[in-house]
Amino acid sequence: MATLILFNKPFQVLSQFTDNARKNGADKRATLADWISMPSVYPAGRLDFDSEGLLLLTDSGPLQHQIASPNKKLPKTYWVQVEGQIDDSSIQSLREGVTLKDGKTRPARVERLSAPDLWPRTPPVRYRETVPTSWISITITEGRNRQVRRMTAAVGFPTLRLVRYAVGEWTVKDLAPGEYRTLTVHAPAQKPKRRNRRS
Repeated sequence: MATLILFNKPFQVLSQFTDNARKNGADKRATLADWISMPSVYPAGRLDFDSEGLLLLTDSGPLQHQIASPNKKLPKTYWVQVEGQIDDSSIQSLREGVTLKDGKTRPARVERLSAPDLWPRTPPVRYRETVPTSWISITITEGRNRQVRRMTAAVGFPTLRLVRYAVGEWTVKDLAPGEYRTLTVHAPAQKPKRRNRRS
């Protein structure tokens, strides 16, 4: 059995326990250590500093690999607020995959979303009175660097707020920012190490 933590990562928190930039004299940034004191758990995957929502942590190496590995294609669902009223053709482009600098993205599940009942963000999103915003739900099965933000920008609708709602079957439902839930789950079996045969 393995420990799995479902953590609602607040905005502008590093998805790691230490801030390596502090060694170079940079300003202190919030880390997971400010909320989670449980020993021997590590993030399974990443969530950008300026993104919010579900981050999974575990004490199981095989489970961490299963969650974070791009080869496993575990679906991740994001609720995304974009600048402007996104149109049907842009949504269809996101569904089919858009071409980024590192290649074309896999097909994604994309739907319009009514403004969700989310916690207030601190600091809040900057709004421009003359520019409307809209929400979409995007489910992807890969994890490139800042992928969702780059996808919406590629179709002309920059991301204003990004909340990861779900990873696989786990969601951030009923968790306020900074709160976490601890589960005990079955860990995948660890593959035995191959022994080198001597000739």
